Amino acid sequence: MKKPSERIAELGIILPPAPKPAGVYRPILVVDNFLYVSGQGPVLEDGNLISGRVGEDLDVDGGYKGARQVGLTMLSTIQTHFGDIDRIKRVVKVFGMVNCTPDFRKHPLVINGFSELMAEVFGTENGIGVRSAVGMMLPDNIPVEVEAIFELHK
Repeated sequence: MKKPSERIAELGIILPPAPKPAGVYRPILVVDNFLYVSGQGPVLEDGNLISGRVGEDLDVDGGYKGARQVGLTMLSTIQTHFGDIDRIKRVVKVFGMVNCTPDFRKHPLVINGFSELMAEVFGTENGIGVRSAVGMMLPDNIPVEVEAIFELHK
């Protein structure tokens, strides 16, 4: 089985810069054998954020791409603030938030952009955990925010 760092290189993934905290919180926190990652937004390679509301400015595909970019941002945050991504054993819990219109109903299809990236990096068995996908208003009009919990190798 390939290490996550090997899969990232193999897939040609380029990570954006890790964002600085936008408030009073820690980007990551390790408790016992778990890595908690604060909510991440879709940071681009140039450091800017993707913006837009799904169902208004973006369609499902645009939201999906935003969620995938959130996954790249989260991987960057993990590497920057935690270090060794290969110490991650599996994705445990994903909480996906979609900035969308009140009539939008396809939140899970948007958050699949994040989940499918995690499956590519950590493998199908370890990259897919339990998940929620909900709609709400998000800061700076970002289309997607995700927070996650990962289990670490002992």
